[in-house]
Amino acid sequence: MTNSITAPGKKLPWLIGLLTLLSAQTAFAASAGKLDLTTSWVGISCLLLFVVAYGLVIAEEYTHMRKSKPVLLAAGIIWGLIALIYAANGFTHAAEVAVRHNILEYAELFLFLLVAMTYINAMDERQVFETLRSRLVCAGFSLRKLFWITGVIAFFLSPIADNLTTAMLMCAVVMAIGRDNVKFIGLACINIVIAANAGGAFSPFGDITTLMVWQKGLVGFSTFFNLFLPSVVNWLVPAVLMSMAVPKMQPAACVADVRLKRGAVTVMLLFLLTIVTAVCFHNFLHLPPMMGMMTGLAYLKFFGFYLKKTHKNSEGSPEYDPEKAEERIGDTVAFDVFRNIARAEWDTLMFFYGVVLCVGGLGFIGYLGIVSQVMYVDWGPTPANIMVGVLSAILDNIPVMFAVLTMKPDMSLGHWLLVTLTAGVGGSMLSIGSAAGVALMGQSKGMYTFFSHLRWLPAIALGYGASIWVHFLINGKFFDGVIL
Repeated sequence: MTNSITAPGKKLPWLIGLLTLLSAQTAFAASAGKLDLTTSWVGISCLLLFVVAYGLVIAEEYTHMRKSKPVLLAAGIIWGLIALIYAANGFTHAAEVAVRHNILEYAELFLFLLVAMTYINAMDERQVFETLRSRLVCAGFSLRKLFWITGVIAFFLSPIADNLTTAMLMCAVVMAIGRDNVKFIGLACINIVIAANAGGAFSPFGDITTLMVWQKGLVGFSTFFNLFLPSVVNWLVPAVLMSMAVPKMQPAACVADVRLKRGAVTVMLLFLLTIVTAVCFHNFLHLPPMMGMMTGLAYLKFFGFYLKKTHKNSEGSPEYDPEKAEERIGDTVAFDVFRNIARAEWDTLMFFYGVVLCVGGLGFIGYLGIVSQVMYVDWGPTPANIMVGVLSAILDNIPVMFAVLTMKPDMSLGHWLLVTLTAGVGGSMLSIGSAAGVALMGQSKGMYTFFSHLRWLPAIALGYGASIWVHFLINGKFFDGVIL
């Protein structure tokens, strides 16, 4: 009796016919197991699919469909088509090897971000951010002083936390103080977005793009800090211009009554120790930074175990002291590290998966090679890297930077620092150009909008150009004597 393996034509004639048709109708240039699909129906279909999927991502504010959904679907279809056409041409495992490489890159990014998000959630649960917000609100600062204070905090907090969390925290402060003052809230939110994005550009931990560049080993950990002054200029130029339009008002002071929960300071110190561990693993042991971060997660787990075992805020506990209960308001549930892991931004993490796989698929098809030739060979690295910042404002810096890293053009260290800077701060030119801007448009209840941000585009663009000029001025030694 003949089985289906020895006689596939009797069981799956439609599949054989389809593969034959795909192989016959598509003319490819096969070299070393690689097919040129850029002009085929497969390549064009995948490109259009990505455009449609990313269009839905951009329209998230209006469709209210989570951004991970379209890119997850697009990633699966793109690689399914690639695998199908490669199998039809006799390269059975080529797509599998390529996609495994993309998944490995995503896995390193995923594990790193998961730990960082867990620590941020733990600090939030321990009232770190709420305490800061409460003290700023009740400090009695004038609106103009608060404009500068929230900007400074956003600039220096985003390299440690992330620009999204930082921006939302500072927005909560200006919303609480500004209340119905639309002009102040709009200006303060623009300032916060620019400061948070600029602050994240000079730190390996400040933005996803800087993290990707660091994990690739293209820029050393300490080398990123050469972007500090260009980042400061990027924020200060528009901030000075906008501050002149901030209303001169003095909001009423209040009394801050929010306190840190037990162990909050230790959690912050453990986060700092985790960052140090990640840096040491990468710089001295030559291991991926995510291994240091996962080791740091163990620090939090052990401390969480201690907090849980020593929790005494239950009225049924023999150690319960009614006179000290007020000091632990809100601390009614024992610390649980897995609850903080569960509160990670899973939609964002899934979105990164979709983007990495989609861009990786388009790169495998051959489109990124064409783009690399046009931008980095025909134009030159300087115009190309400046354009990366502009594209980051229209699209998103994550797929744009991942595309650059996939192309991996031959550039000096100075140009890698330049593209890190432009990808990080370029999104500030439009409110939809960064996660911070999109989040604040929703959080501000219509007082910070796309058009209120667009009104200050000339000032923001001036800061963008000035930061690039300052980078060339102070970091010329990294360009090997060649700028263009």
